[in-house]
Amino acid sequence: MTLQRLRLVLWVLVGAAALAATGLYAYTTMTRSTQAAGLGQGDYRLETAAGEPFTRDSLRGSPSMVFFGFTHCPEVCPTSLAEMASWYEALGDEAEGLKAYFITVDPERDTADVIGDYVSWTGRVTGVTGTPAEIEKATKSWAVHAEKVPLEGGDYTMDHTASVFLLNAEGQFEGTIAYRESNDTALAKLRRLLEG
Repeated sequence: MTLQRLRLVLWVLVGAAALAATGLYAYTTMTRSTQAAGLGQGDYRLETAAGEPFTRDSLRGSPSMVFFGFTHCPEVCPTSLAEMASWYEALGDEAEGLKAYFITVDPERDTADVIGDYVSWTGRVTGVTGTPAEIEKATKSWAVHAEKVPLEGGDYTMDHTASVFLLNAEGQFEGTIAYRESNDTALAKLRRLLEG
């Protein structure tokens, strides 16, 4: 094989590899977008602390923040609630239409009264609970990790996803705010969400 022919073969292989990489990137991006667009879609029927029904349709009409946690959580949940309250304070009137929900991953302990009391100090976050079967449907629908972890003495804690989900006024997933994400970044994400 001549040097010129070898070069040609190598360039063809480089071109084929580039096309394959581009195709793979496009496929994974589209797959991720499709999965993200489907987040929260499901037939779960939960209940707010006030006894009102809470379904996927409850997330339409206003931009929303959704967090999955539990009232016996030692650090992540109280910190996340405090951050949500601070975001409302920082946004002031900008946040007038923004709703926030704290959905339990521990329905055995988090009754409507318990979760309502837990979020009440924020003044803005709605506590949501339900039967274990419906909570499981909701966590699966949102691709939320929630796992009971036994502790010594017969008690337990919960491992769970610690991100705040952001939804637009149509109830469509727009992104997340990670646990302990910078306040400036979180507020920028919320302002984009509120601007539509």
